Amino acid sequence: MGNREDLLAGARRCLQEKGWARTTVRDITTAAGGVSMAAIGYHFGSREALLNAALIEAIDEWGTRIGRTLNSYGEAGSTPAEQYEAMWAAIIASFPRDRTLWLATFEALLQAEHSEELRRYLAGSQAQGRRGLAALLLDTDENGIDDTAARTLGATQMALFAGLMTQWLTDPDHAPDAADITAGLRALTDIVGTPKTQEGTPAK
Repeated sequence: MGNREDLLAGARRCLQEKGWARTTVRDITTAAGGVSMAAIGYHFGSREALLNAALIEAIDEWGTRIGRTLNSYGEAGSTPAEQYEAMWAAIIASFPRDRTLWLATFEALLQAEHSEELRRYLAGSQAQGRRGLAALLLDTDENGIDDTAARTLGATQMALFAGLMTQWLTDPDHAPDAADITAGLRALTDIVGTPKTQEGTPAK
């Protein structure tokens, strides 16, 4: 690999081992096999830009990996509810393997306040995630997902994902499992009920 690739690999290793805030330029160059500190400025401009690039690369790889996992969740002949619970089981199973990545992602959300590039990337990833999750749940191609489905079904699923991830990172021993998630959604359905028109009759 060249210096640029070595620096990316070193930065990713540092993100996993030390997190965003605690990673120094010296940490990165050491993890990159002794690449000079000046190479960071030459290839990326700054430590922050390098960490941005490393995090984006890691998230992209995770998205590809989890996408393969979710596309094969559930068993043939299972009900939609069983498939949905199996999907959550697959998501939860990915948390231990990718824990350091998600911790770094939370740090990056704070850093995005000072990086327009990172903020645009994270916003774009969220938009893509909403559409992709809606397509997965509706068993259709992403091109068939309209803005309403992405903004409602997709966004709600993403909110559940982020909330569960936060609980798991904080207290994995007491975070809900897949069965808890589906049971909670059924309870919410009972609370929300069927939409009504202004006249009080169920909406069609």
